[in-house]
Parts: sequence; structure tokens; C-alpha cells
Amino acid sequence: MINSYRASFNAQFSKEQYDLFLKELEKGFVEIPFRVAETPVFLPASLKDQLIAAGAEIITLIKNENFKRLTEKSIPADWKVPDENGHPHFLTFDFGICKDQEGNLIPKLIELQGFPSLYGFQSHLAKIFQQSFDLSPELTPYFNGLNEESYLELLKEVIIGKHQPHEVALMDLDAPHQKTAIDFLITEKYLGIKILSLSDLRKEDNHLYYQQDGQKVILKRIYNRLIFDEIGDNTDIFKNSFDPREALDIEWVTHPNWFYRISKYTMPFLKSDFVPPTHFLKDLEEIPEDLENYVLKPLFSFAGMGVIIDVEKKDIENIADPENWILQRKVSYEPVVQAPDGGIKVEIRLMYLWPEGKEPTLCISLARLSRGKMIGVRYNKDFDWVGGTVGLIEK
Repeated sequence: MINSYRASFNAQFSKEQYDLFLKELEKGFVEIPFRVAETPVFLPASLKDQLIAAGAEIITLIKNENFKRLTEKSIPADWKVPDENGHPHFLTFDFGICKDQEGNLIPKLIELQGFPSLYGFQSHLAKIFQQSFDLSPELTPYFNGLNEESYLELLKEVIIGKHQPHEVALMDLDAPHQKTAIDFLITEKYLGIKILSLSDLRKEDNHLYYQQDGQKVILKRIYNRLIFDEIGDNTDIFKNSFDPREALDIEWVTHPNWFYRISKYTMPFLKSDFVPPTHFLKDLEEIPEDLENYVLKPLFSFAGMGVIIDVEKKDIENIADPENWILQRKVSYEPVVQAPDGGIKVEIRLMYLWPEGKEPTLCISLARLSRGKMIGVRYNKDFDWVGGTVGLIEK
């Protein structure tokens, strides 16, 4: 989108160079199971400023003293975890890049989460892009004057806090086999923390521990990457480990309740030029006649599962639990990233870190390129110049 960088990048791009870039990206870690796009996104200052403004509006709502009351019903009763803290440690906001009526680029909110994203991988990805394609040193993936060193220090402050690295573990259901395993490994390298699956943890009294070299190591903090939706009704898996819903002497980074509070559930409360009109289905007084301009989303799902794109009246009428759905006006993505064979749609994820006792800081971004009907792997099969990438801005 910064034309000078885009023209230069496309002119020197080759498939051979891209293949070497992927090898360098994976070197020393693990094969990446998701598609990494051929290019970063060069974000112009005007769009960067709008993204920052849009994120600030959302944070204003989250910091409102009534926010917890507004979102109390977002947490399923079966999955409420005790000892919730005052704010999440991570915020991620996904914006589709569109055009307004005057033809200017504008971000439109698609999703938001109080849950970690690829905070390790995005830093690594930006570095390898810059090295492999000899990009200008005037470009950076970091916001707010951060660089790689200060970003990693902030990440360490948020994830490890006042503890020692061995007292902190990144935890997921089956960590080594997650699609995001490369992010886990990069985070382990950066911070020195353990990577553990749920089954690696044991409970003694109200403490959690793991075994290392035959010794019990008491955990003080969990960098939580476990999404309860993945467990569903299969709660028997807790029997040989621990149940997160019990009172425990553990710090959560971030506390699991924030996954629900800051989610699609939050969107109907946001009124902004950057947010498409969104309604709880249970509060809908009448079904819009122009349903082709709306998308129907379940509140409790991830990775786009269950979303109905081409909504019909019967879809709404057949929903048995309207309290768990939202109807959101569609946004029209603009194909603003120029590939060698035409324009490509883009979504930008702003990624914040929120240390204890401090303010949330916008740090880095994640971008996703798409030629399909939706952003996401299964909608972009057999395409090139699509997939995950990073946004770069001028210093």
C-alpha cells in the first residue's frame, strides 16, 4: 500500500527467493503447517493512524468501569474460572481494510480477543522478511517506538512478570502438535519458559507442578494458550491433570475469562465509524430485509467455525439459542495489496501487550491476505500470495 515499497518488492520478487525465505523462517524450529504469504504489507501512515485511532476507541470501552458488568453474561457458566484479574494481558483487534464513500481506505472491525496471538512468531517473521528480501531499514513491524529488543523486554515483563522463567509455562491442550507450535518454540527461545501440554501438569493441594529430571517444579504462572472450546464436553481430560475451574495458587496470563469478555460478545456495545453495526440476535426486533448485507456469527467459536456468510431468513428463524449469536453488517474488503497478477484483500490484526499496573501498548501487527470469500485457510486453497504475514510501517 506504500507504492514505492510495493513496486520495488514486486519487481525483485522470485519464487526461488520465497522458497529460501520459508526455509530460513523454519530453520531451527519446526515445519510451518499454515501458509505464509509471499509478501509483507506496507502500511501507509494514514492507514496506520486510523488503525491506532480505532484501537484506542475499543480500549476506551474495555477500560470503562462498567465493562465487566456489561460482559458478565459472556462467560459460559460451565467455564467460569475463579480469581479473575482486573484486565487482560493481551488484546488483539482484527480489521478488514475497506474503502469509504470518498474512496479512502478505512479499517473496519471484524473480530477482537482478550487472548494471546502469535507474539513470538510475528517478531521472527518480520526479521526474516527484512533479511531475506533486503527491505529498507526505515521499515519496522513495531509501533510506539519499540524495536526488537524493547519489544521482547515488554513481552518478558507481561509473560514472566516477577518470576523466574522455569516457574512459568506456556500451556496448550497438546502443545507440540498445535498449528501454532512454531510460535511456542520461538517464545521458548526468546523467554526461556517451558512449553507444556495439559497432560504434563499435575495438581498437589492447590499448587500446579511439572516434572523435570525427576524433580517437581512448582509453577507460579501459566501463559495460557488453551481455548476451552477445543475441550467441549470432553472434561475427562482434566482427571489426569487439573481442572482450570478450581481455585488454584496460580497466575494466569491471560486469565481465561477474558477470552469470553473480549470477543464477538463485545461488538454490539461498540458504536464507531470503524465498527460495522452489530446486534445480539436475541435483541433483534425485526429481521433486516437486506440480509445479503449481513453475516451471522456464533458467539462461542474460533477460526471462523459456524459463521453463515450468505444469510437467509430461515437461518435466523431456525436458531434455537439466539442469545449465543450476533448479526453483523458485512464489510466489503478492498483488494489493496498489489500482487503480480492483481489486487488482494487484507486483514490487519493489531496486537497489544498490557503489563500489570501499566497501560495497554500497541506493539506489532499480524496481517492476512486473501483472494477467497473469507479470510482464512479453507477459503484460500490453491492460491498464491495469500496467508499470514506482517504489517510494516515507516519509522
